Order: sequence, then structure tokens, then C-alpha cells
Amino acid sequence: MYAIVEINGQQFKAEAGKKLFVHHIQNAENGTTVEFDKVLLVDKDGAITVGVPTVEGAKVVCQIVSSMVKGDKVLVFHKKRRKGHRKLNGHRQQFTELTITEVVA
Repeated sequence: MYAIVEINGQQFKAEAGKKLFVHHIQNAENGTTVEFDKVLLVDKDGAITVGVPTVEGAKVVCQIVSSMVKGDKVLVFHKKRRKGHRKLNGHRQQFTELTITEVVA
């Protein structure tokens, strides 16, 4: 059984026991339980239910493993040829690590 759920504007495939890295959730503490009810699709042993826009009564229950995890560093390099202009900028996105405990449908 799996579900497609929307978390912070992004869609994820949620299965019990799976880990997710979602964009940083404000005021999240380690070990707390979070429920997401924006379930767009549910597959229950081959029976697919598509929501209009969401599935009624369906939710995904997650536990927060780590409230802030930094992603890989992305380097942005700007250069203007023949002008001697070079600029290097780096960015590391902040994520929240979740473990899916159950999918209720």
C-alpha cells in the first residue's frame, strides 16, 4: 500500500517504513509525530483511488527523525568573459528527515 502525498508544495510517494527528506518544516522537534492529510492518490492492493483534489479520510502519519539536515552543497559560478569578472556562490538547502509510520486510507 502506498500513497502520493503533498508536503510543503512537493509530491512524495509514501510507503510505511520509508524515509523522506522534505523541505524544512518550521517548529519541528525530533521524535514528534506529524500527520499530512493532503493525500492525492492511494493504492490499496491494486485498487487505486484518485482524489478530487484529495482523498477523503486519508492521511499519512510520520515521525520526525531529524528536524534539520543540510543537503549537498550547490555551487553557482558566474563569469563574464574578457572582463575579469568571476563570482562563486554556494548554497546548502535545509531539509527535515521523516520516517513514515503508517498510511491510513
